[in-house]
Amino acid sequence: MSPTAVPYDQPPIAEYALIGDCHGAALVSRTGAIDWLALLRFDDDPTFFRLLDGGQSGDHGGGAWEILPDGVIEVRRAYLERTNVLRTTFVCESGVLEVTDFMPVGRTREASVHDYVSLNAPGWVIRRLECTEGRVSVTSRFSPRGPGFSKDPLALVVEEGRVAAAGGLMLWCGGAIETRDGEALIRHEIAAGEVVPTVLTHVMPLFDPRERAEDLFRVTCAYWREWTEYVRYRGPYLECVVRSALALKCLTYAPTGALVAAATTSLPEELGGARNWDYRFSWLRDATFALFALSALGYSGEAARFSHFLTRRCLREGSTMRIVYGLDGEPFLPESDHEHLAGYHGSRPVRTGNGAAEQRQLDVFGEVLDWAELRHALGAELGPDEKALMASIADHVCLTWHLPDQGLWEMRCDPRDFVQGKAMAWVTLDRAVRLLGDRPLWRENRDAILAAIREKGLAGDPPHLVQSFGRTETDAALLQVPLLGLPLEKEIYEATVRKVEEELKVGDLVYRYRGADGLSGEEGAFMITSFWLVEAYLAVGRGEEARELFERLVARANDVGLYAEEIDPKTGGFLGNFPQAFTHLSLISSAALLHLYEAGGAEAIRGSNTDRARRLVGKTEGFRALAYALVRNRSVKLFSSKESVLTLD
Repeated sequence: MSPTAVPYDQPPIAEYALIGDCHGAALVSRTGAIDWLALLRFDDDPTFFRLLDGGQSGDHGGGAWEILPDGVIEVRRAYLERTNVLRTTFVCESGVLEVTDFMPVGRTREASVHDYVSLNAPGWVIRRLECTEGRVSVTSRFSPRGPGFSKDPLALVVEEGRVAAAGGLMLWCGGAIETRDGEALIRHEIAAGEVVPTVLTHVMPLFDPRERAEDLFRVTCAYWREWTEYVRYRGPYLECVVRSALALKCLTYAPTGALVAAATTSLPEELGGARNWDYRFSWLRDATFALFALSALGYSGEAARFSHFLTRRCLREGSTMRIVYGLDGEPFLPESDHEHLAGYHGSRPVRTGNGAAEQRQLDVFGEVLDWAELRHALGAELGPDEKALMASIADHVCLTWHLPDQGLWEMRCDPRDFVQGKAMAWVTLDRAVRLLGDRPLWRENRDAILAAIREKGLAGDPPHLVQSFGRTETDAALLQVPLLGLPLEKEIYEATVRKVEEELKVGDLVYRYRGADGLSGEEGAFMITSFWLVEAYLAVGRGEEARELFERLVARANDVGLYAEEIDPKTGGFLGNFPQAFTHLSLISSAALLHLYEAGGAEAIRGSNTDRARRLVGKTEGFRALAYALVRNRSVKLFSSKESVLTLD
C-alpha cells in the first residue's frame, strides 16, 4: 500500500468516462481513478483535479480517488445499458471485481408528468465494489483537495467506518483505514457475492449513506432508463444518438436548465500548449443546436428548460448580450490563470473563467433569432417582452452589422469582417421579418448584408465564400452557411464545400481555419466541424459521401461513446475539454438530417432550421410532442416508475 509515485502520468483524454447528477460531474479513468470531481456544481473548485496536475517533486498534485485491486490481469468497462452509470471490471489473479460508479439522481416524490424541474440529487459519489468470482483484495486511495485548486492535502481524521476531511467532506468506507502523507488508504478483502459500498458526501448526512446505496443504485438506473424511454427518434444510428443524448442530459445544470459546453476546464487543444479554456459555462450559440437536437429526440422538457434559462436569466432587453453565461445566468466570467498548476501533460496555464464573455461576436444575434423562430414554429408563444427583445436585437444589428468582430471561433486577434458572422447578421434580420413582420429598416439592411457578402465575401473562379472580407482563405464555419437559408446560388455553396475540403480537411477531420488568430501554438481538428461537413454534403446533394463520413466519425468515439472537442489527426488522440456538448449536439443533428435526406434528398435539407423542423414533423414523433408541450409550456415525460423517485428522508 505504498503511495503512488509522482509525478502521475495523466492518461489520454479518451480513457476517461463521465458520471454526473445534472449538478456536478466526475471523470473516471479506464483504470478506475476519479481524477476530476466537481461535486455540487460543474463550475465548482474541484475536490479531485489530478487531471490538471499529476504532482511534481515536492508536492502532492491535484488529488484523486483510486481503486487498486491486487493482481490485475485485465480491465474492461462500459456504461450500464441506457444509463450514465459506469461499471469497470477488474479481472484479477484471485477473482473478478466490479466497480460501479455513479452520482445518485432521481425525480422528487412530487414530480408529475408535467414537471421537468423536480430533479433530486444529494451531491454524493457512490462507488459500489462487488466481487463476482473468487476473492479480491483491493485498496482505495483517497486524497481530496480544498478550494481554490489548492494542492495542499486536507487534514484527514479516521472515525468509525469513515474518513472525515476538513470542509465537511466525508468518505464512508469501512475496511481497514490508515492515513499517511495526506491520503487515506482503505483495505478491503471481498469474497464472491459480497458488495462493499463506499460513499463520498459533502456534509454530514443524518444517516449512514451506505445503508441506502443499493436503493440509490436502483433509483439512479431507473431514472436514466426512464429518461431514455422518451426518445422519439426512430432514424438510423439510434444507439450512438441515445448515448449522445445521455451525455447532454448529464451536462445540463438542473437548477436552471443551462447546458454547459463541457465538464472540464483547461484540457489543451495542443499537448504542452497554451490554448486551454474553461468550458463549464453555457454558450448562447448552443441554443438553436440544442433546441433542434433535443426536439428531434422528443425531449421537450430539456428544450423548454434551456429556453427558459435564456429568456429569464440571460437575455434582458436593454442589456448587452453576452456570448456566454454562467450556470445561473452570470454575465461576467473573469478569466484567471492558476500558475501553480502544471496542467494536463504540462499544458499551461490552467484557467478558470472565460474572457471570451467580453468579446463582440456578430453571429450570436442570428443564433438567438433563429432559436426564437424555431421555438415559435414548434408551438411556443412569444410574449410581448420576448417580441420586444427580439425587435431590439434586430434594430441593434442594423446599426452594427458592418463592424468587424472576433468571429464564431472567439479569435484573440484584431477584429475582422467574418463572412459567417455577416451571414448570421442576415439571419437575424430575416428571422425578425418572419417572426415579427416586415419592417423597412430590417428588410433594407438584410438586403445590404447580402449585397456585401456577394461583393466582398467571395473569391476564386468559380466563386466560393471566404473567411472574412478582403481575404481568400476559407473557414469551416462556412459549412453552416448552406443551412441558413441565404439566397445564394447552389454553385457558390458547392464551390465553398470543395474549397473547405481542399484547405482544411485532413482525412475524415476538418480544421477550423488556418493562419494567425492572436494565439501561439497549434490545435487539433474539431469534431463539430467534421460533423458540419456531413451536413454541408447533404445540403449540396452529396448524400452517400455524407453517410460514409458520418459512420467514420461515429467510429471515432471513445470506448464508452464520448467525444472531446478535438482530435489530433496525426495520432487520433482526443484534445480539448471533455466530453464536449457541441460535438454530441452535432452528432444528433447530423443523424436527424441524414434521416431527413433519405426521404427528400438535398431539397429537404435546404432552408432554415425551422424549415427542416417542419419537414421532420411528419417523420418524427419528437417534434409533435415538443410542439404539444411548448404550446402548453409543459414537459412531456414518462416518469411512471416508483423506482426513479429519490427520497432521503
